Amino acid sequence: MEMEKKTHYDTLETMHGTFQTTLTQKHLARKPWIPNNPKHIKSSIPGTIVKICVAEGQEVKAGDLLIVYRAMKMNNNIKAAFDGKIKKIDVKEGDNIPNHALMIELE
Repeated sequence: MEMEKKTHYDTLETMHGTFQTTLTQKHLARKPWIPNNPKHIKSSIPGTIVKICVAEGQEVKAGDLLIVYRAMKMNNNIKAAFDGKIKKIDVKEGDNIPNHALMIELE
């Protein structure tokens, strides 16, 4: 008994006309895009935590230095983008962190 294969189509409208395209299973199974949470401070590249300049529960102002981490032989100073309070620090000095690792959570 053969499994019935469902074909999914999508219509694309361009300046050259309207076209119908077949959507692959990989396309249909992809994860939806989720915007970044501005209250989560994440690493932009892999590196090592050099210094944590804040403590949990501390109030911070926009521009305050939160954390220093070394990546590609350079120290990167991460500063607060807005006023807030430190909810949780997820790393400690000396930790090696991967790309997009959560370092600090703000309230």
